[in-house]
Amino acid sequence: MPRDTPAEPTRQRARLSDAASRDALQLIAEGVTQLAGFGIAAISVVRGDGNLESVAIAGNEQARAELEGTRAPVDRLLQELANADDWGLLRFVPHERLDSSTGDTWGWIPDIEPIEGPDAWHPLDLLIAPLYDDGGVLRGSLAMDLPLDGKRPSLAQRALLNQYAEQAGRAVVIALEREELAERVRMAEAARRIVRRASAQLSLDRIFADCQDALIEGFSAAGMWIQTFGRDDADTGHIYSSDGAEVSLDDHLVEIAEATAVLAWQQQQAVVIAPDRPVDPLSEQEGRAVLDFLRSIEVESLLFIPLGAGPECLGNLVLTRETGASGWTEAEATAALDIGHDLGRAILNARTFEREHRLVVELQELDAYKGQLIATVAHELKNPLSSVLGHLEMLETSTGLSDRVTGSLAAMERGAQRMVKVIDDLLLLSKVGDPDNPVIASPVDLSQVVEDVIDLVGLSAQQKRIELHVELPEQPVFALGDSDELDRVCANLISNAVKYTPEGGDVTVRLELVGDDVVLSCQDEGIGMSAEDVAQLGTEFFRSSNPLALAQPGTGLGLAIVRRIVERHDGRLDIESELGRGSTFEVHLPAA
Repeated sequence: MPRDTPAEPTRQRARLSDAASRDALQLIAEGVTQLAGFGIAAISVVRGDGNLESVAIAGNEQARAELEGTRAPVDRLLQELANADDWGLLRFVPHERLDSSTGDTWGWIPDIEPIEGPDAWHPLDLLIAPLYDDGGVLRGSLAMDLPLDGKRPSLAQRALLNQYAEQAGRAVVIALEREELAERVRMAEAARRIVRRASAQLSLDRIFADCQDALIEGFSAAGMWIQTFGRDDADTGHIYSSDGAEVSLDDHLVEIAEATAVLAWQQQQAVVIAPDRPVDPLSEQEGRAVLDFLRSIEVESLLFIPLGAGPECLGNLVLTRETGASGWTEAEATAALDIGHDLGRAILNARTFEREHRLVVELQELDAYKGQLIATVAHELKNPLSSVLGHLEMLETSTGLSDRVTGSLAAMERGAQRMVKVIDDLLLLSKVGDPDNPVIASPVDLSQVVEDVIDLVGLSAQQKRIELHVELPEQPVFALGDSDELDRVCANLISNAVKYTPEGGDVTVRLELVGDDVVLSCQDEGIGMSAEDVAQLGTEFFRSSNPLALAQPGTGLGLAIVRRIVERHDGRLDIESELGRGSTFEVHLPAA
């Protein structure tokens, strides 16, 4: 039967994942001991690391205790079988033909004295059936030792043992297929759990914090780290470890990791790096550098997974295993590569969100700076203008001024008053756009506000022969807000309607209570606006591209002030307009 080397054998928990497969293999091994006349039988399966693992042992408790879970190199067995006699599915190597050049032996050696005779069984005799699948791939072995009669098997025993070998071959293939399927299911579930956790996060730190436990548990890893590649010179990338400790990679290792990740992403493969495996796609020198690094952190092997989205490689995921752990399987590598795709998309989404968040913050800072600049400039202009208006008033009261001088002073006063209005608008715009200046809300009777505004603009409407239609409810309508700001909303909307309505037109102002909202609408028969202009209304200093609108005096601040006031009152401004057909502005405010 298989013999381990005298050195301490590699031992794992001898356990197939499928209980039915374990029981079937154990029954076959027991059949060899009970019916074929051998004191011990052992079935081993080939693992992905190139070793045979003993999984079913029958007949001798001492041998079972020593052999169960041990692993031995397949290459060593094949070397011994090169000198074997062919007994059908069985291979027999008499002790005198065993390779003694290495100075070691294969497997467990029974402590027996051989009987006398040419066909006596020697403790070092090797009888084993290598088990192959339909493709000719070695999948396991069935080994026998300690014949009960002390002799090498007869022809009848060989025939029976060949039958058991045939059964064992089928059972091993089925067991490994079931184990591989179970492994894929387990890895798929781990992948789904990881994707579910990671995709819900928009922060790289949160993505890695949410997935690390699932990754380590799902892949039975000792640890992990994720390296993201830099997007530009300012961002050189980052390494996130599972325990929060800093993973220190020198520049050479970082270059190896990045180059390997890019190549692995192009080839769509996960890379296993271990002492007993080829280091492809690394060069021999690079492989030695990585293995030296692994030894320095007491790690035996790693699974290297590229992370990416589309054609772009964004980083790599590294899962580690310590000495004595099982090797990485093909199913694990396949599942890990799928996770590399999902994590790559999560990383790309998080980066996009972080970039957009930074842009929003920058825009907010720019907007705050703009508001501060407007307020500062307006304050600085207001004082000199007050002085100008004061001196103009003094000059206008002087006697002996010619008509020409009087006309110039009047023009100067009109220009100064217009500048004062612009400055007042700028100051109000700055005030209502300041997040540190909240609304101190109280009930405001909008019916009374509308009536006051109608009185103010009534003269302008009469001069243009515009008919003002005011529809107010019989009972007062109270909105919740700042009375001065809501007065400004009403004044700006109604005065604009009068200003942009041609002579002889109609303007309708309506106030009503709709559910929990106070709705103020102002409808005119003015020049109207295009859809493009409507989309930009409320932007500071924006004025319609319509030449008829540009012919009217204005700064482009009125509707910007209206929109900001409405928004800070938790309201809504709806605009409907059509060129040549007029416009309707509808303000929704919370009712008091």
